[in-house]
This record gives sequence, C-alpha cells and structure tokens, in this order.
Amino acid sequence: MTETFIPSFVDGLPVQGSGERFTTLNPATGAVIAGVHDAAEADVHAAVAAAERGFAIWSAMTGTERGRILHRAAQLLRERNDELAAIEVQDTGKPWQEACVVDVASGADCIEYFAGAAATLAGAQYPLKNAFAYTRREPLGVCVGIGAWNYPIQIACWKSAPALAAGNAMIFKPSELTPMTAVKLAEIYLEAGVPPGIFNVLQGRGTTGALLAAHPGVAKVSVTGSIPTGKRVMASAAGTLKRVTMELGGKSPLIVFDDADFEQAVTAAMMANFYTQGEICTNGTRVFVQRGIADKFLARLKERTLLLRVGDPTDPATEVGALISAAHRDKVLGYVASGVADGATLVCGGTPVSVPGGENGNFVAPTIFADCTDGMTIVQEEIFGPVLALLVFDDEAEVVQRANATRFGLAAGVFTRDGARGHRVAARLKAGICWINNYNITPIEIPFGGAGESGIGHENSMVALEHYTQLKTVYVELGEVACGYR
Repeated sequence: MTETFIPSFVDGLPVQGSGERFTTLNPATGAVIAGVHDAAEADVHAAVAAAERGFAIWSAMTGTERGRILHRAAQLLRERNDELAAIEVQDTGKPWQEACVVDVASGADCIEYFAGAAATLAGAQYPLKNAFAYTRREPLGVCVGIGAWNYPIQIACWKSAPALAAGNAMIFKPSELTPMTAVKLAEIYLEAGVPPGIFNVLQGRGTTGALLAAHPGVAKVSVTGSIPTGKRVMASAAGTLKRVTMELGGKSPLIVFDDADFEQAVTAAMMANFYTQGEICTNGTRVFVQRGIADKFLARLKERTLLLRVGDPTDPATEVGALISAAHRDKVLGYVASGVADGATLVCGGTPVSVPGGENGNFVAPTIFADCTDGMTIVQEEIFGPVLALLVFDDEAEVVQRANATRFGLAAGVFTRDGARGHRVAARLKAGICWINNYNITPIEIPFGGAGESGIGHENSMVALEHYTQLKTVYVELGEVACGYR
C-alpha cells in the first residue's frame, strides 16, 4: 500500500523534501494522517531561488493588479470553507463548530482586507527650497513566515496577505504538527493568479526553520510561536540583519471588577481559557476577580464549565476538542499536578478524558484552580491548555501592579461598567492589545502584537504593511549644486 505524503509546494508545484521523514498524527485519535519530509538545505535554496524569480514578476505589477488576484483568492477560500475547515479539525483537534466559522473565514477576511489595501501603498512629497523629495514604499523581497499549530491556515493568511499585497514573495513553513492546510492555501493562491514562486510552502521541523532564518536571500522573518523559538530565530536572523516580526507567548490577565456585567464576565473567562482547548497565545489565563464577587464568580464559573462538552472534534456538538499531541497533553497535566502541589485548589477538571472512538486522543477536561497566588508556577508560566487560575484582588492599584508582574505582555482584559476606570486600567496594563468588556476579539482592521517578551512588531491592519515594505527617500534638485570649490 502506498503511503500518503503531504508535500512541500515550490514554484507552483508540489515537491517532496529531501530531508528526513516524519509523520503527522490526528490529535483526536492518535492515528497517522500522513508522512512528511523535512525540507533540507538544497530545498531551501531552491525555494529562495523560485521566490526571487517570482518576485521579479509580482513586484512589477501595480497594487491594483495584485489586489484583484488576492480578492479572487479570498473568494476561493470562502467557497471551500467547509472542506478546509474539515482538514483543520483533523490536523489540530479543534472542534468543528469553531473551525467552520473562524479559521478559514478569518483567513479570507485578512486576504480581502489586504487585497483592498494593495493599491493604497504610496509615499509622501516634501517641498524644499529649489528642490523637493518624495518617498516610495517598496517591497522587501523574499520573506519567510513560520507558523504555529493552533491556527494553521489563519496564521498562513495573516503572514502572507500583507506580504503579497506589498509585492513580496513568501516562503511559509507551517508547524510540523499541522502541515496540511498551508499547501491548500498555496494551491488557492496559484489558482487565483498569483505567479509561481510567490507563495511557497516548505514542510519541516526546527532545522528547516533555522535554515530559512539564516538564508542570506531572505529579507524578513515573521514568526508565530513560543518565546524560545522566537529568540532562536531572532538570533539567527541577526547574522544578516533581517527584519523580524515576532508574535510569541503570553500569560495574560483578565481583570473583573465588582461592577462588571457578571454573566458576560463569566462568559469571557470561559472563552479566554477553554476556546480551542486553551491553545491560544492571548488567553486570559490569570483571571483576577474583585473580592466582593469572587465566591459568586467561582461558583458560576464552575457550574458553566462543567457543562462544556469534551468530545470528538468532528461532532458539531463538541465544544472542547483534543490537545495537539500526547506530549503536550502530558505537559498540561504536569502543570495541573504542579498547581495541586503548590497548594492551589483544583475546583474541577485537570484529568484526561476518554472519548468514544478517541481512546488514543489527547483530551483534557477544562480545569479551574482557585486559591491561587502570584508566585505559583501555574500563574507564572504559559500552559497553553484548558487551565484557568483564579486570583482575588481588592483594589485597582493592586491588581494593575500584579497583572503587570510578568515578563510577558501580549494581551489583557478589563470588565467594568465604569468607563473611566476601563480606559484608565487599559492604559496602565503592560500589553500589546487590551480589551474592555470583551476578550480575544482580533478583527483584521486593528493591529495585533505584543509587548515585553511577547513579541516585536504587529500583524493585521495597515500597520502590518509597514513591516513588509521599506521606505526609500528620493531627493530631486531643481537648482544648482552648492559648491565652494574652484
């Protein structure tokens, strides 16, 4: 029987990497989906060469021409939403009810947004004495995107859409744990009219990413992943002073004041911890609740959390799917054990869940810890699983100080009916994005990025185009060269 392989995609064609073979597994069943080959050094050189050839064609097009093609790609994504969402469920273990409305649709929204922005890229004019100057926004060249496994196709779109709109070529390396939908996106771009070589996919593990980050033909690297991964890529990119954008981890605070809309705040705490099995970098995993409502809040939170349906991700009724791998499941359960050992109260969850047909899957019950203190490991470190730590606070100054006591700085949330306090607290929180009376909402129109060790630069919005272009200044003399020489 011939084994199924997931290819790389270079210069408009599916290709098999020349490196070592590995397998990708279904997180919900443990079954092998397909084999994959690492892209080795020769494969990286070939992809960069293809991207350079494509760049010469793509960058010469007008923004309007590029935008027209990208609009078609967004349309194709929407037409194939269910097909792509089903692949994403198989690859990630997330529930169908999430993937069918968020993952592909948000990627299409991103491409559509930057398709519209492509024709707006322009510089400025500066009048001077007997001269003038103007600026040009020019593409960087060959860019690399390195994706994470929690939102594979969305991240591929978030990175490729602004890069391509600005006239660049991209080589995208998906996570080795979720290699499937990036190739589908490459096929869609090609079908829409993007020239071969403009969006390439190289499969592989860390070695492939390191080769891409170090390649002298690459102008920029954009990474979504863990802080250790980001630091390694940044160090490698420094060898040729590549531009970098880093969207890394977090341990974000969600602050609930006693005047908040109570039920909405409970809903937000659940969404900020259990959506996508807790595998979201911005998750508000430190939930600070003001003392006067803390007991009531915990009781309602537990009541609603126990109703969450953990199960087969392909079942539309499932609300919590499988963690990405057995190793990650064990890591999350290790954090649960650490919380118990440190004296936190395990309110619910914290155990593996047996799912019919998914006995070899990586399911963990949504977990709530109470009686937490700031120094506990489960409060300090990113778990990236369905584990919520509830902390109690007394006043605004105290909670802001405690919320900021972290090396992270990705996101934060504030729930209060006091508008002035909401804005005041958001201004004082160390975070790249803050939500007031909501959480984890990331429309493509607004910038997304972190502070501290949570990242460098931004994705989404018009700001992203600044990270994929370079500014050139042109000075035009209208008079004579000033010279004191004879």
